[in-house]
Amino acid sequence: MTSALKALTDIHRTCVIPACREQTSYPRSMSLWEHGLHLFRSAVGVVLPAPMLRRALVLKTDGCPRLVVKDRAFPVRRNLYLVGFGKAVLGMAAVAEEILGDHLIQGIVSVPHGIRACLQQAGMEEMLLKPHSRIQVIEGAKHNLPDREALRAASMIRELAEGLTADDLLLVLISGGGSALLPAPTPPILLEEKEKVTKLLASRGATIQELNTIRKALSLLKGGGLAQAAYPAQVLSLILSDVIGNPVDIIASGPTVYSSPSIQGCLQIMTKYNLMSTLPRSVETVLSSSVSDPSDPKDYSHVYNVVIGSNSLALEEAKHQAEDLGYRTLILSAGVCGEVSRVAKLYSQLIQFVCLSTAGLGEGPLRDEVRGDLLKLAAELDIPDLNLVDSLKALQGLQSERSVCLLAGGETTVQLQGNGKGGRNQELALQVALELHRAKATGAGYVLGKCEVLFLSGGTDGQDGPTEAAGAFSSQELVDKAVQEGLDVETFLSNNDSYTFFSKFRNGHHLLLTGLTGTNVMDIQAILIRARER
Repeated sequence: MTSALKALTDIHRTCVIPACREQTSYPRSMSLWEHGLHLFRSAVGVVLPAPMLRRALVLKTDGCPRLVVKDRAFPVRRNLYLVGFGKAVLGMAAVAEEILGDHLIQGIVSVPHGIRACLQQAGMEEMLLKPHSRIQVIEGAKHNLPDREALRAASMIRELAEGLTADDLLLVLISGGGSALLPAPTPPILLEEKEKVTKLLASRGATIQELNTIRKALSLLKGGGLAQAAYPAQVLSLILSDVIGNPVDIIASGPTVYSSPSIQGCLQIMTKYNLMSTLPRSVETVLSSSVSDPSDPKDYSHVYNVVIGSNSLALEEAKHQAEDLGYRTLILSAGVCGEVSRVAKLYSQLIQFVCLSTAGLGEGPLRDEVRGDLLKLAAELDIPDLNLVDSLKALQGLQSERSVCLLAGGETTVQLQGNGKGGRNQELALQVALELHRAKATGAGYVLGKCEVLFLSGGTDGQDGPTEAAGAFSSQELVDKAVQEGLDVETFLSNNDSYTFFSKFRNGHHLLLTGLTGTNVMDIQAILIRARER
């Protein structure tokens, strides 16, 4: 999220709290902060590699050995190869190798820099490969950016795929972060040139769909390139989605899904973000050659793509846990998107609406005004699967003694205007705090004081931008408390410096520190509201 791509001071400091892997009892008397942390851990826990892979992948050994995934069976006879790339792939590969046994001949996985040390320190040995594994691990893409090690891994994966025959089966493990871990620029484009283009797009607020469109157009392996390299071998891809709506052609830029990016569409994206005059000559060459030599649609009947985990699954688990804690719980959407400041305004208005309802003001002109503003903003944001009319109706008649939990997931964007350090989750938490502070001066503002409010936003991969935090917590009192410490929230936001703010505020107590979790299904947001004791 930030232009200040500084090295993590110590990768081991991120390994503070491993994602929850077992149920924990949290009494209702505990603080909102403790409840929020429990919900986030539970959401992450259900999309960890081990439970996902074991649900999805079964080796049947009766009669002819076969690998069964959903409704498909793949005969195996020591003809199985494995490749993978993404933040969750190391754990996925460890479980896959355990399931496949001697049928696995060779594997190569490209995983984030430092993840083995982090998982080992966190006591998550089940996500590590066993000694003498047949799978080679290459760590790269430091700070979520393609680098020479990731490029080497991509070259080795491509070489393995190109050596397969019609008798072989290639198991491909894909998760979020896979795009940065599988860089294979189309010659004559250099890795640095491709990254210059994608970094400029990201800094100007390009969506993940726009970024992946460009990546596919400039790559040998993305956009179905890996599947074609493996032809005529059968290809089975197990995918952990980190993209809204789970489109398999977008996740990790779709290396096993046919896609022929429209060159006109690529040029429109470049024009939209004013990049046409700054494109490297090599990029212009590749795009112009694509126009003059469009590729024919290729046969992908040898490929089977299956999504085995997603943000929706994580949200459902968090909902179950919140209900067990006594919260009236609603999942708003698993597709929250849009610029952080506007999404923060939406969440602030939702909090005001709930506080009005719990204060016994669920009817009347004030509530109607807040409701109208909410519906207008939601229409402008156009968030997938957000049925705000039904959600507001469900929240309208709340009793004051009932605590409320609103859950959402997705991936917001940040318009960079400074050179600070942070991530979209920390910036969103800080923006929500500022919006709630501003709301105190409005007609609905006084009801905020009648409620305890906690807002939490965190990346399920455990790393929010190039920082050691997964995200942050905030509340309606944060801005005033920050002033007492000499910290001006608006100044930090104007410099996109949310991590620095949260590190200084209350000695970092409001940072969400989980360490690298070994999974990735985008971000989770939780809003917890309960009436203050009178």
